[in-house]
Amino acid sequence: MLRSQIIGFGSYLPKDVVTNDDLAKKIDTSDEWIRKRTGIAQRHIAADGELTSDIAEQAARAALENAGVATDDIDLIVLATATPDNTFPATATRVQSNLGIRRGVAFDVQAVCAGYVYALATADNMLRLGQAETALVIGAEVFSRILDWDDRGTCVLFGDGAGATILRAADAAGNNQDRGVLSTHIYSDGAYYDMLYVDGGPSTTGTSGHLRMEGKEVFRHAVHRMSEVVVTALEHNGLSIDEVDWLIPHQANKRIMDSIAKRLSLPEEKIVVTVDRQANTSAATIPLALAEAASDGRLREGNLIALSALGGGFSWGSALLRL
Repeated sequence: MLRSQIIGFGSYLPKDVVTNDDLAKKIDTSDEWIRKRTGIAQRHIAADGELTSDIAEQAARAALENAGVATDDIDLIVLATATPDNTFPATATRVQSNLGIRRGVAFDVQAVCAGYVYALATADNMLRLGQAETALVIGAEVFSRILDWDDRGTCVLFGDGAGATILRAADAAGNNQDRGVLSTHIYSDGAYYDMLYVDGGPSTTGTSGHLRMEGKEVFRHAVHRMSEVVVTALEHNGLSIDEVDWLIPHQANKRIMDSIAKRLSLPEEKIVVTVDRQANTSAATIPLALAEAASDGRLREGNLIALSALGGGFSWGSALLRL
């Protein structure tokens, strides 16, 4: 039996940092107002002409270097994004070309903030089935391009960035039997479509549109669903919350993460938090947090890691990993 193992992490954040005070000069808000409601202090914004494929490529190159893997070894690229370069083709194919990869398959998945978990589940299943050997899984977004900068309830929440991981298929026996992606669990319910959406698209307005959100409802569902799917993953693997070394949730709002920790009876020190410095980068938040925790030494061999996210659709999911 094959199992996917994460062997490398990479990230990229645009150079332009926008603080809450910077935003307060342009819209009716304040550093105190934003911090109190979200925990966010700053966010990174892509430069003019800097595309999703550009930042995805940078994160991918960092992950390849971290894993010690050559581009020729990659035979699967799954890119999670809600802000592709173009309506088609898939932005993943542009990344594939920029990396000089001429084999395998590259495609996008779109589950907004749950995108990385969906992409991980897709790549994991393909590796388990033997359809690929080494996968590059990326979450990358330039959400700054779809924000209404006059809507202080949404524009202060988001930022741009990309994170990437390298997965390799390994025989799930001997020393590998407890390592790798243990399971993934993904769900959606379109009844909540209008609670978090973009008011544009090729078949509606012909423009990209702007993000719209019913914040209180999204908050409530996020806490419930993101907690629920962690429990589902643990029960599926016969594990308890006490055995989790790190919870890496989608970084939407610090208050959401605090509420999830309370529901799960998980100590705050076991949660990886990046939202204060990066804001909500949608599909990129989880791989960015993974890369940061790996680079600073928090993630260690043998650690049990739970991932959890909810995004527009609503779409949500979890994954359980053993390094």
